[in-house]
Amino acid sequence: MDLTVLAAGLGLGLSLIVAIGAQNVFVLRQGIRRQHVFVVATICAVSDAVLIAAGVGGMGAALQAAPWLVGVARWAGAAFLVGYAVLAARRAWRGTETGLVVDEDGASADRGATEARLETPVPMPAGRGVPEARVGTPVPMPAGRGVPRPALLGVVFTCLALTWLNPHVYLDTVILLGSVGATYGDQRWIFATGAMLASVAWFFSLAYGARLLGRVLASPRAWRILDGVIAVVMLAIAVSLVLPA
Repeated sequence: MDLTVLAAGLGLGLSLIVAIGAQNVFVLRQGIRRQHVFVVATICAVSDAVLIAAGVGGMGAALQAAPWLVGVARWAGAAFLVGYAVLAARRAWRGTETGLVVDEDGASADRGATEARLETPVPMPAGRGVPEARVGTPVPMPAGRGVPRPALLGVVFTCLALTWLNPHVYLDTVILLGSVGATYGDQRWIFATGAMLASVAWFFSLAYGARLLGRVLASPRAWRILDGVIAVVMLAIAVSLVLPA
């Protein structure tokens, strides 16, 4: 096994997955509440693995059918990664992220996200006397305050919706990871394995280390450092794609 290719998949996978978004906020909140943590992390990791495999396999088949697409995919992927690295470097320099605030009760504020918020208000029909509902699982109070634990089925459906109905997931896994992975030829599944390991490591770390990570990610400085690391990783992988092996 080529550890360099594995590391490339791991690095690119982590760089794409750590951005603040509705899915990560949901995993973080479930981890803070200690509610169905293993199930939520497993759904997210397995979903990513399926999409990465579909991307790498599908793009690999396309490139084998039309070998001239290898060069196109290589340079297009490198260009995309350079652009992504520039944006991350810009965020790191300017400090545009304000952090992710998650309190001990599990309430969250995704203040720097570009994706839709997990708790977008959805007005109920008039005349029913019911206050605004929110997308996803009803938010319970912390354990021990007389509020029932949320049903597993509701948590599962919410997690699946936030994963499979999010267009950014397909862009990152099927298109970008699939395209980059396919350029590694016979070693593309090693690259895919690295990307899958990145998803497993991230989601389980986020879920089980939620209380610690919630405090760390609340710092704008932490996000500037993270964006700087992402920029370096993206640029390094872009260079590796276009340089001769």
